[in-house]
Amino acid sequence: YRDDDDINDVASMAGVNLNEESARIMATNSDLVGTQIQSCKDEPFLAAIPLHKRILETAKKLGITDVPAEVVTFISHATQNRLRTVIEKVTVITQHRMESYKDDEWYEQATDVRSQLKFFEQLERLEKQRKDEQEREILLKAAKSRSRQEDPEQARLKQKAKEMQQQELAQMRQRDANLTALAAIGPRKKRKLDSPGLLTIGGE
Repeated sequence: YRDDDDINDVASMAGVNLNEESARIMATNSDLVGTQIQSCKDEPFLAAIPLHKRILETAKKLGITDVPAEVVTFISHATQNRLRTVIEKVTVITQHRMESYKDDEWYEQATDVRSQLKFFEQLERLEKQRKDEQEREILLKAAKSRSRQEDPEQARLKQKAKEMQQQELAQMRQRDANLTALAAIGPRKKRKLDSPGLLTIGGE
């Protein structure tokens, strides 16, 4: 006796029981069910020996003396995954920085970093100039002092003031020499390269 489904089933007509075949396949290849097969060799991202040594050094501080090789592989893969995530985020940030919104009517400029940096640089120059002026006044006062008993600090300030005055005098002389040389040369004239008088017979 056969049901209508069995008669219409080609496998049943051939005497094949699908339930038994499925159970046999599951029993034979049970180790492959639910696993992922890769065609390439699973190699760790980091060097195993130095990484294992570093993990052992850290583990000994926590009272752990044995670290299996699986831990090294797991940490290596985790590092690779983390590095990949960071690089992907940096790539997205880089793409965003390359986009320009200056000509977009839906955006308006809120801050200007370049002008802020120039302002801070100007403040630094003014502060440095103010400190230089203060130091110059101190040195000049030390140079003008006429005290008979001078301490070593006072003598050092006088020597530094003397060197500063000599340096300023040398700069003034150099500037005067440059101005004198420029005045002797006269105003610079541009050469006319296309002038016929500059061409020789050979066309050189």
